[in-house]
Order: sequence, then C-alpha cells, then structure tokens
Amino acid sequence: MEKLFLSYNQIHQTVKEIAGQINADGYSFDFMIAIGTGGFIPARMLKTFINRPIVTVGMAYYDLDDNKMDAPVITQWLDDPINQIKGRKVLLVDEVDDTRSTIGFCLERLLRHDPAEIAVAVLHNKNKPKSREIPTEVKRYYSGLELEDRWICYPWDADDIWEQDRQAVWSDPPEKGIN
Repeated sequence: MEKLFLSYNQIHQTVKEIAGQINADGYSFDFMIAIGTGGFIPARMLKTFINRPIVTVGMAYYDLDDNKMDAPVITQWLDDPINQIKGRKVLLVDEVDDTRSTIGFCLERLLRHDPAEIAVAVLHNKNKPKSREIPTEVKRYYSGLELEDRWICYPWDADDIWEQDRQAVWSDPPEKGIN
C-alpha cells in the first residue's frame, strides 16, 4: 500500500483548518474527548486554537504485535461518564477515520450517556467503505483532509523524525494542505 508521510508542520496546519471549520460552524463545545493514542496530539494542537479542556479515552484495534483485532477494545474510559457527558456538548477527536470501527464504537458508547450534542473531528478521512455509519444523533463531522486509501505515517509514530520530515514532501504551499 502506498504510504503518505506527514510532518508535524503539516499536521499543525490541518488542525488549524479544522479549528476554522468548527469556528465558522459556530460549534461551541464544553470539552474534547481524545481517542488514544492517535487523537492525543491532534486534540492538544486543537486546544491551541479552541481553548477547551481535554479528556481521554483509550481504544485499541490492534494488539501489541500490530495485528488487527475483531473489534475495538476499551483500554481506558471516563471516570464518571454519566456526570461528565450528560447534557454537555462534546467534540470527539481522532487522527484518522479509516474503517470507522473505533470512532463508531466510541460514539455508540458516548451516546449512551445523553450528551447535549456530540461532534467528530478527524485529521484525515479515508475515502473508502466504512464498517459503521456515523449515528444520526451526530450532526457535525469535521475532517481536515479527504484522502484516498493510503497508509498514513504520522510523525508521532516515527523512529527517525528527520527521515519522516524528509519524506513528508509538500505538494502544495503549506496554506493549501496536502494532496
């Protein structure tokens, strides 16, 4: 599968564009929920542009040997979801909407606690069939970039950040994003 290498600067620019989408849409939320581990850094970057608290949930879809599991597994959850979620506006943040297994699973769990509204923000949405639909209760979906199905190499997964940056070639000026 073709690989797409991204730099922290490219991610930062994409997060800034997502923040612009959220602000233009007028969505004011109480806090973000970062899906770990991929959503941690994008959520923190988003906090720079939209200053809201971040809580985290842990989801695993791959085992320790990088083998895909049958379904996502919760590795960390909210301390008191009923009191944390009920009646609140939430933004769920992850790095990529690939098969939608993790995001869909997490949304189903969060919706059980009656949020006032829940929205989704992802850096990248892969244009491919999804294993789940976004629940009808979720009216807002923000995606930094729509991509063909490629393996995305994020800088926070790089062993050698200089090599990562070298391979993360900009095809457009930074203000335009990535093709």
